[in-house]
Amino acid sequence: MSLDSNTVKQTAALTPDDFRKLDASEKNAEVIQRESVSAWKDAWQRLVENKVAMGALIVLGLIVIAAIVGPMISKYNYYTNDLLATNQAPSLKDHWFGTDDLGRDMFVRTWMGARISLIVGLVAALIDLLIGVIYGGIMGYFGGRVDEIMNKFSEIIYAIPYLLVTILLLVVFEPSLGTIILALTITGWINMSWIVRGEIMQLKNREFVLASRSMGAGSGRLLFRHLLPNAVGPIIVTLTLSVPNAIFSEAFLSFLGLGVQAPVASLGSMVNDALTGWMYYPWRMLFPAILISVTMLAFNIFGDGLRDALDPKLKK
Repeated sequence: MSLDSNTVKQTAALTPDDFRKLDASEKNAEVIQRESVSAWKDAWQRLVENKVAMGALIVLGLIVIAAIVGPMISKYNYYTNDLLATNQAPSLKDHWFGTDDLGRDMFVRTWMGARISLIVGLVAALIDLLIGVIYGGIMGYFGGRVDEIMNKFSEIIYAIPYLLVTILLLVVFEPSLGTIILALTITGWINMSWIVRGEIMQLKNREFVLASRSMGAGSGRLLFRHLLPNAVGPIIVTLTLSVPNAIFSEAFLSFLGLGVQAPVASLGSMVNDALTGWMYYPWRMLFPAILISVTMLAFNIFGDGLRDALDPKLKK
């Protein structure tokens, strides 16, 4: 077998150094130094490294546990009046958070109010997730005329103030927890749908989508098996940040008297009840206001940390 001129020249250029043994540093040059991990495991590791976000998550966990267990460990309930114990200051012996103007225990009422706020925030956020993901996914996937019509409809709904929607609902239905959740979700899903729409429009022309389409995958399979799972990062972050918005909205509506009605405890209604005597009995406003602020702050901090952990641009 004859060799061409290039092969002869390359063979002639070889030296004995080209055949020496590699030392340890050269052998390990091509070794993968970092263990291969999945995207979710990598995001979790970076979230754990964010001490502020993990601290916020711990605070949220403690608030949830206290909202569940708190009313159970007290001998009082949230609705019984004791006119002989009105406006008592906080005490480690009896009423830990004091009492209100009707003698009701503030400790139990505060944690019952936190329980209602968390229920409203989580349920409203989950409903927004369900509606927003489906609606936004359809807008982003089909595009064109479908996207234009659906987007215009969402813009019209978004332009209606939720306070007006709540008042109209209260005219039709009785004030209750379900009415508040319904009022918040009528317009609350729109931000989620716009986030999903933008993500789907970026992903639908990627190579893996074109490959699945060429293999016969239908629109439903492409949307729910390929596109939405790849947009789950922004969806989770938006879900996390929508919970404090729902909690604040519930507290604001209850503060205006449009939320749950007495004797049910709500953080917003407790702050409203404490307005008349807050200079003389500050603990009546202090504990509900602090709990609202801490809960919203913890959710926002954890949401920011989760967004940083799921952002591929921030990977080292």
